[in-house]
Amino acid sequence: MQILKSKRPWLALLPALACASAQAEKSTVESVGDGVLVALPLSAWAMTYHFDDSDGREAMNRAFLTNLGITFALKYSVDKERPDGSDNQSFPSGHTSVTFQSAAFIQRRYGWRYGLPAYAAAAYTGWSRIDADKHYASDVIAGAAIGVLSSLYFTTPYPVTLSAGEGRYGVNLTLEW
Repeated sequence: MQILKSKRPWLALLPALACASAQAEKSTVESVGDGVLVALPLSAWAMTYHFDDSDGREAMNRAFLTNLGITFALKYSVDKERPDGSDNQSFPSGHTSVTFQSAAFIQRRYGWRYGLPAYAAAAYTGWSRIDADKHYASDVIAGAAIGVLSSLYFTTPYPVTLSAGEGRYGVNLTLEW
C-alpha cells in the first residue's frame, strides 16, 4: 500500500498547469478553459499512476464514462439553444461536467490538499464557458452537479497510513474512509 505523503501536492497537477499555460498564450479566457478541460482529467489519471492506485483508476474511469453518458444524453434530449445561438446543445455544460468530475475525483480520492486547486481550475472552466457566451449559468451549475455526483458515486477515499518516523516513538495508525 502506498503512503500518501507528498510535500508538494501541486506537482500532481502539473499536467493541468502545463496544458492551461500552453492555451494561455492565446490570451483568451475560453482557450484556457479548453486547456483545463483536457488537463484536469489527465491530471486525475496521472495521480492514479503516481500513487500506484489501480482501484482509483477504475473509479475514475467509471465516473468519467458515467458523467459523459449523462451529459451527452441531456445535451441531445434537452435541446436548449446556446446564448450565442451556435447550436442547441447548451444544457448541461460538458466542459464543466468533465472538469468538476475530475476535481471531485481528485478531492474525494486524495483529499482537499489536491482537490482545492483542482476545484479552482474547474470553477475557472465553468466561468470561461459563461464568459465565452457558450452557456448560461444554469448550464454550468448543472454540469458541475452532474460531474461531482458522478465522482461521489464511484469514488472512495484513498486509504491513508500514518506512522512514526525513524528515531521517534509513536503509534501506527491506519485510517480508511
